[in-house]
Amino acid sequence: MPKHAAWQDSAPVFAALGDATRLRLLAALCAGGALSIAQLTAGTAITRQAVTKHLQVLADAGLVRDNRLGRERRWELEPSRIDAAREALDAIAAQWDQALARLKRRVEH
Repeated sequence: MPKHAAWQDSAPVFAALGDATRLRLLAALCAGGALSIAQLTAGTAITRQAVTKHLQVLADAGLVRDNRLGRERRWELEPSRIDAAREALDAIAAQWDQALARLKRRVEH
């Protein structure tokens, strides 16, 4: 099992990813690089205020960061936190594989 601290560190990431709007925003940032709020809301029914709040949740979890360009803020992905979450999921998958292998050995004997 991963270290307890690793799970604690990953919990805000998983909580932030538990919303369809935030997942859509992350997908847009993955595909489009650094984007403004206007670019992230274009073609959607989501208000700028709602997107700003969702981006703040993602930022608090360390998944995105913003950079000021004059009066405009551009948001971009912070991949290191996603990598850490992926490592936590990989550890869970490895544990699951080990549990299934143990069960298989017991059933076969």
